[in-house]
Amino acid sequence: MKTIDAKLLKSWIHDEHEIAVLDVREHGQYGENHLFFAVSLPYSVLELHVRILVPRKNTRIVVYADHSGESVVKAAAQALQRLGYAHIHILQGGIQAWQAAGYATFAGVYLPSKTFGELAEHIYQTPPISARQLYEQIQSEKSNLVILDGRPIQEYQKMNIPGSICCPNGELALRARQIAPDPSTTIVINCAGRTRSIIGAQTLINLGIPNPVYALENGTQGWYLSGYELEHQSDRFYPEQINPDLLADAKQSANNLLKKFELQTISFQQLKIWQEESNRTTYLFDVRTAQEYDKSQLSSAIRHAPGGQLIQATDEYIGVRKARIVLADFDQIRAPVIASWLKQLGWEVYLLADTDKLATITVQMDEGPVVVHSQALSSEDTVNFIKRYPQVSILDCRSSTQFRSVHLKHAQWVIRPTLFKHAPSNKQAPVLLLGTDNNTTALLATDMVNAGYQNIQQAIFNPSFFEAAGLPLERQSNVPPDAECIDFLFFVHDRHNGNKEAAKKYLEWETNLVSQIDEEERNTFNFNLSA
Repeated sequence: MKTIDAKLLKSWIHDEHEIAVLDVREHGQYGENHLFFAVSLPYSVLELHVRILVPRKNTRIVVYADHSGESVVKAAAQALQRLGYAHIHILQGGIQAWQAAGYATFAGVYLPSKTFGELAEHIYQTPPISARQLYEQIQSEKSNLVILDGRPIQEYQKMNIPGSICCPNGELALRARQIAPDPSTTIVINCAGRTRSIIGAQTLINLGIPNPVYALENGTQGWYLSGYELEHQSDRFYPEQINPDLLADAKQSANNLLKKFELQTISFQQLKIWQEESNRTTYLFDVRTAQEYDKSQLSSAIRHAPGGQLIQATDEYIGVRKARIVLADFDQIRAPVIASWLKQLGWEVYLLADTDKLATITVQMDEGPVVVHSQALSSEDTVNFIKRYPQVSILDCRSSTQFRSVHLKHAQWVIRPTLFKHAPSNKQAPVLLLGTDNNTTALLATDMVNAGYQNIQQAIFNPSFFEAAGLPLERQSNVPPDAECIDFLFFVHDRHNGNKEAAKKYLEWETNLVSQIDEEERNTFNFNLSA
C-alpha cells in the first residue's frame, strides 16, 4: 500500500483516468465532513459492497478517514488487498491533510447530484412555486392541478404534500401524460427538499410537455416550514398500466432529447467488448421499476437502479469516477431521459437497445470475503445459548437507532471499528453477535476468530421471540449517546422529525453548495443550454 498527499489526490480526481475515492469511515462520520467526489464505503460493510461499487480489481483506489481513524484506514486497505484489489493508496494525513492543503470539504450526502440540481435550477431557470402559492391553488375551487412526488414510494409514504401522487422522477417521462392528460393541468413536482423537485420539473420541461410545470420550492420541508400539514402513509401511486395511445408521443419526446444531448446507442456486441476490458470500468443498469426488473429475472450482471435515484444518488451505485455507464433502453422513453441527466452530470453514458439479448449475459463468479459462522443460530437456539451462558457477552451490531429502539438487557452496541473496545478480554469467553442479517455479523465474527476468540455465535435479533422466552428487553433513547452513533447522520435525519431548525439548516446547506465548489469541481458538469 502506498500513501499519497492531498495535492496528488486532487490532480488524480481531475485527470483523465478512472479513480475510486473511498471514505471508509461510518456513514454518520462521512456525512459530517468529506471530499466532494468521495464515495461512502464504511469499513463495517466494506467487503459486502465494494465489488458492486468498484467492480474492476485494478482500479486506482484511494482510501481515507480522519486523523483518529488510521487503524480503520489500514484495516480497510488490507481488506481490499485480501479481495484482490491491486492499486490501493492511502491519503496521508486523512481529511485533515486535505483541508490543510486548502481544499474544501462538505457535509451531507449525494454532493455532486445535489450541487448539480442547484446549478440546473439557475441555468435552466426552472419555474418554482412556493408552498403558499401551492396551498392557495389547492384551496381554489377553480384549481386544475396535479402534484407529483418524485421520490420512491418508501420516502413518499413517510410524508407527502396532501393530495399528491407518488411518481418517482425516473417514471415521469412514461407516466406523466397519463396522470395529467389535459394540457391545461398544472403539474407541480416535489421531493423532500430541492433537488428532485428541480430535476423532475425540468425533465418534463425538457421533454416538451405542454402543461405548465413547476418545482415546489423546498419540497415537503418548505411546506412544513410554512405551517401546513403533511400527509403520512398515503397510497396514491402512479398508474402501472400504460395507455398505449400515449406511447408514441412519449417516445418522440425522448428521441428529441436523445438528439439534443447527442446520446449514443451501442450494440450488445460493443457492450460485451467493453465488459471484457481490463483497463476500463463499465456499469450496466436497468432504470425501470423494481417490479419490472424483478419480473424480467435478468442476470445480476445488470444492476437495478431506479432512474430518478441514479440521478439523485449516483454515488450509491457508481464508485468509480470517469467510468462508463450503459443504460438498458427497454422502452425508448425512460433510459434516454436518465442518460440526458447523467451526461450533464459529467458521466460517459450510453444506451443499449438490444435489451432482448441481456438474458444471455453470464455472471463471472468473484470470490467474496472469507468469513466464518455464515450460518446464524435460530431464535430458539439463541435463547438456549444465552441461558446456557448467563455471562455471555452480547454484542449488538444493528444500527444505533435500532439498538436505541429496543435491545436485550446487558447487550452492548458495537460497530466494526469499535468491536474490540467492547469484546471481552478473555478470548475463551462466550460471545453472541446480534444483527439484522448474517453477512454483517459474519464479518465481525471473522474479525473475532482472526483475533483468537473461540466461542462465538451469531443470530438475527428477534425481539418478540426473545421477550416471549423471558429474556428482558430495554429501550433507551440515549444509549448509545449521540457522539457514539457514528453510523447515523443527524444532520440529514433530524429535519424530518419535527425539528424546524434542522429543516432550515438543511435547506440552507443545499442552496449554499454551489458557492463552496471550486472551478475544477464545477467544470465536471456538462450542461446543454440548447436543451
